[in-house]
Amino acid sequence: MIFGIYPGGATGDDTGGLATGAPDDPARVSEALDRLQGRAGRPFLVRAYTHYEDGNGGRLATATPADAERYAVRGRRLDLVAQYRSASGDVAGYRAWLRALVERYGAVTDTLQVTEEPNVVGNPTLDGDYPGVREAIVTGVRTVKEHARALGHTHLRTGFNTTPLFGPATGFVADLVREGGEDFTTALDYIGLDFFPDVFRPVPAAAFDAAVSGLLRHHREAVLGPAGLADLPLHLTEHGWPTGPGRGPERQAEIVGTVVRLAAAAPGIAAYTHFALRDADSARPGLFHRFGLMTDTYAPKPAFDVLRGLVERHG
Repeated sequence: MIFGIYPGGATGDDTGGLATGAPDDPARVSEALDRLQGRAGRPFLVRAYTHYEDGNGGRLATATPADAERYAVRGRRLDLVAQYRSASGDVAGYRAWLRALVERYGAVTDTLQVTEEPNVVGNPTLDGDYPGVREAIVTGVRTVKEHARALGHTHLRTGFNTTPLFGPATGFVADLVREGGEDFTTALDYIGLDFFPDVFRPVPAAAFDAAVSGLLRHHREAVLGPAGLADLPLHLTEHGWPTGPGRGPERQAEIVGTVVRLAAAAPGIAAYTHFALRDADSARPGLFHRFGLMTDTYAPKPAFDVLRGLVERHG
């Protein structure tokens, strides 16, 4: 697998707001990324977020972490998330903005994700809340692939992601394939999955391994299979487990180790990205303030060294 991490501190919450704290320290971020990556030149992804909204088509700078391209060194590459937040449904403007992103970041970007969690509605920080999001995906993926190839960026891969899908929502990916057709599926290089087992819905410790393995199997067989995409690489684009009251750092280390071990053993999982490098605010008890492998002063939690060892073993 190729490993990666979101190195910022800001974290979106489940109400459409942000959990924030002290500003990122670029020097400490770079040092931590060096330690996680291990040897220079080992492929490693730096996840960064930017978004399109009405009126900001000229804004290409990453929202978080700021100036993300500074971290794309020593063989590290960007995993760039291009969010779609157009309240007017301006898909054409979004496509033009995607082309501009490819022009600016294509040389240092390995994966460009079109939209973020487009199946999720009711949260304005996520893309499922905006009109035209399905069209934005199927035309956006094609736009990125075509423009990257035209510019000679044959290394750049593109895809989209979702959260776990159950019940009627299981057909989300198959519906996109029907809408986008062969041009869409041909342009797809991977599918992403954001998942946070035992964070928003508790999972008994004794059932955790089975729950993770079952979810990954369900996603490939029940979500990607009917869409004809079961053989496409699956990227775990966000995974994490926050510390806090009743949520000890030792358990976080166990969770990270277990999920990566199971992902490495599962068929077709090509990438794992942890969310996040550091806490937004280690003094706050809120669920969204302590997702980091480090505190907000960049002191490592036990999970930091666990992930370092996993990168060395499976990367």
